[in-house]
Amino acid sequence: MTLLPGRWLKAPESFLPEAFCRKINTAGFNDARRNWMQRGFKVAAAGLAAGAAGSALAQAAAAGAVSGSTVGATAGDPHVLEKKAWQTMLGQPVAARPYGVPSSFEENLKRRESPGLTRVPQASVAFTPLQGLFGIITPNGLHFERHHQGWVDVDPEQHRFMINGLVAAPRVFTMSDLMRLPSVSRIHFIECGANTGLEWGNVAVPTVQYTHGMLSCCEFTGVLLSTLLDMCGADLKRGKYVLAEGGDGSGMTRTIDMKVALDDVIVAWGMNGEMLRPENGYPLRLVVPGVQGVSWVKWLRRIEVGDQPWASKDEAVHYIDLMPDGVHRQYTSVQEVKSVITTPSGGQQLLDRGFYNVSGLAWSGRGRIKRVDVSFDGGNHWRTARMEQPVLPKALTRFNIDWTWDGSPAILQSRAVDETGHVQPAIRQLRAVRGTRSIYHNNAIQSWKIDPNGEVSNVQVG
Repeated sequence: MTLLPGRWLKAPESFLPEAFCRKINTAGFNDARRNWMQRGFKVAAAGLAAGAAGSALAQAAAAGAVSGSTVGATAGDPHVLEKKAWQTMLGQPVAARPYGVPSSFEENLKRRESPGLTRVPQASVAFTPLQGLFGIITPNGLHFERHHQGWVDVDPEQHRFMINGLVAAPRVFTMSDLMRLPSVSRIHFIECGANTGLEWGNVAVPTVQYTHGMLSCCEFTGVLLSTLLDMCGADLKRGKYVLAEGGDGSGMTRTIDMKVALDDVIVAWGMNGEMLRPENGYPLRLVVPGVQGVSWVKWLRRIEVGDQPWASKDEAVHYIDLMPDGVHRQYTSVQEVKSVITTPSGGQQLLDRGFYNVSGLAWSGRGRIKRVDVSFDGGNHWRTARMEQPVLPKALTRFNIDWTWDGSPAILQSRAVDETGHVQPAIRQLRAVRGTRSIYHNNAIQSWKIDPNGEVSNVQVG
């Protein structure tokens, strides 16, 4: 086993915000959140053994593991005994916030950009703070963004969507036309093909927000593309592909196999119960479950049915995989089985020895997650984690596992298996097939190193 020490990405200060220079704030937690974590997770070092969830938690409680409970019982916690000013006055009226926003104490949990990865601000990447999220749904305000020419706010009354090509009756739809049709609402993940791309070159960026943050999961609402193709009389004998075209200035266009188009692709206007946000393609985008995010064309204006791939600029020059023999692998769309531990993860710090709930996310573009294993010693031994419900096809799955840290150095890893039998590979296994010159489709096992002082950092184990 070879251990390569992680290193900070050398980049302008604007790429690594000032918060990155602080041990815990690097993970997106302000002081209030850090203190809250300490009350919830700080435990005594004495005599806790790893085990099932019930027994581990029972032992932690018996040992007085939660620091706040002991203080309150013995010395009298002023936060319990003394009333706060807010408890003696009227609160703010609903009208003060007609559209809800997060608490001011959560303001450090936000998307962060990486100007070093793009040439102009409009061609930007904004990473989701996975380390601070719960469950599987990404809030609309924290959904990752990848723009090729910035975002626009389009008047839905003026937006049009067209289907043409190998169809019996080409049609143009208004938003009202589409929203009158039978709709579906389904939960799916979306992941950029370049997610975790920097790890190919042994560049270990510091936090899970930057290693895996081009990933989100939402409930999308819209009409199935298969319904629209049927309405237009698509020629399914000659029509083997569809071209999805966006209306933004970059002219984003992507080829999609007809089998995929007829399966679960959605022409969507809704996300998490409300209309799409402008930065997510308002008023209309394509949802292509299990396929890399670049095919989820935003500001969708046209679907063309054809008999061969289009080899557009974004699939002939970009989003292709350079193989070891120098050949470019094209149309590699499916996001393979993958997982990552989000807590604890890079930039965070364990506050004391004892019991911790280790949590993370797993996903696969091929269907449901079947199992997630976790290692605390760099892959020498594995334990099966709990998969929390719901476990949905082509959606994020939350997993948890109990761990008692004894203060020794540790290397945490997760390894997912999907329902088709695909197993998440180690980085050495992936490089043996793909080489070292790739940018896209890195689904290798992620490793987090924990030092005796509790600091967590990004390393590569292979």
